[in-house]
Amino acid sequence: MKRLIDKGLMFGNLIRVDSPALVERYNRALKKLTGRVTTETEFHIDISGYSPEVGDALGDPLYLNPNGVNRQFILLSTEQKTAPLLNATFSTERAILRRFIEANEAQLFGLTARDAVLGELEDTVYELDRPARLFDLRHINVVADTTGEHLAEAERLAGLITRFRTEPEGWDDDRLIAEMIALAQKTGDVTRNPVTLHETGFETPDFWTSHFGGVYLFRTPVQPALIAMGAFEGAALPVPVIARAKHNEIARFLQENGLVEPVVRARGADAGAILRQKMDFILVDAAAALGLDAGAASRRDLRAVAQQLGAALPAEFQALAALLNWVEAGGAWPRIDSSHPGYFYTLRAAQGPLRDLVNMLLAELAPKDVRQLFICHKELFYRLYATWPEAKRAYVAEFLEREYQIDKAGARARLFGPEPGMEAAELPPPVPPSAPVRGPWDREGAGLAKTARRDPIDLVGPWGAVTRTRR
Repeated sequence: MKRLIDKGLMFGNLIRVDSPALVERYNRALKKLTGRVTTETEFHIDISGYSPEVGDALGDPLYLNPNGVNRQFILLSTEQKTAPLLNATFSTERAILRRFIEANEAQLFGLTARDAVLGELEDTVYELDRPARLFDLRHINVVADTTGEHLAEAERLAGLITRFRTEPEGWDDDRLIAEMIALAQKTGDVTRNPVTLHETGFETPDFWTSHFGGVYLFRTPVQPALIAMGAFEGAALPVPVIARAKHNEIARFLQENGLVEPVVRARGADAGAILRQKMDFILVDAAAALGLDAGAASRRDLRAVAQQLGAALPAEFQALAALLNWVEAGGAWPRIDSSHPGYFYTLRAAQGPLRDLVNMLLAELAPKDVRQLFICHKELFYRLYATWPEAKRAYVAEFLEREYQIDKAGARARLFGPEPGMEAAELPPPVPPSAPVRGPWDREGAGLAKTARRDPIDLVGPWGAVTRTRR
């Protein structure tokens, strides 16, 4: 992992805490949240205030996230909004923290200028002891205050001011006036400079969680589902459960809800360049697994590896090569159905509010595409990286530093399209069970040759019919 850290690919963009004043504020907040303090004098924190150095010193990587739910946070600066979230157990946590900081940036800037802000992403679930509890996670409230309880005291002072103004004997109540003066010395003039936080509630109907071996819960699509990536004891749940091995059912869920599109038909995407890079990643993986020398892993070196492998080329590579031949040389349209190992490598998420969650799912279903894996599912990337041969680790780290780090936003836009808006997704109506699976792709603008007969893609989907399984 040291190579990733040195290249800024792990623990990158964390906020450095090295002044005695900030360390002392951090310890006050830590003491209030956990009952513990750290003796570290220099460390780094993520968007939630979690520090890998402090976690190591305490021997507890979940010291701000007990039981993996209701994550606690410590804010020393609004600059934390650009930091990553380490040890994420829910895909929604970082987005909620960032939106909370941005919505209250002016107030938080003033509060963190003199104290640490601490709080919790609060819901009604305190322990996920069974899968059914996942469906109780619908709304997250951000509860926050300073270690000196400035927000609570400001709220209390505002209430006293209301009493002073409305009660007939308010002007003569010396005790009330004395209490107001004492609180005002701590909070300032809350009538002119109210200290209140806005946008503290967030709906979370769709999310990934690391609990139960990894779960993707989709509740807003027309046909909801829970996709379980690990061993999952299916209790009676309000939505269908799809196991990771059921590729046909996952493909049908994604198609019928209009959640994916083929890379070759994605608007604004350079399909040829994306396919070639995916093929390179697959070749590097194959060469490393077989102990083949890939040289500097240039495209010429990887072509030599492909020639060495010959008929033993991975099925994913062959599928993408056939698709590239169709894109650039007018070759035959490949028939790649959902049972093919390369199927999910040919897709990306459709634009909409669920784009990032769907791309995260696709990254887990197509893990040899290391660039998408790193961008969309860092927790899984780091776990798999530790198991790769040295040659693959060196190639991936070098590639990500050279091709992704220099222009992260541009790379994401080229691969996945513009960032999704916050408006509700417009999803298609469900497909009747007896109807053929067409897939979510409109023929308009696809660049396909127009013929007088009906295009078979419109009948069976982009790569051929999704194999049906008995329901």
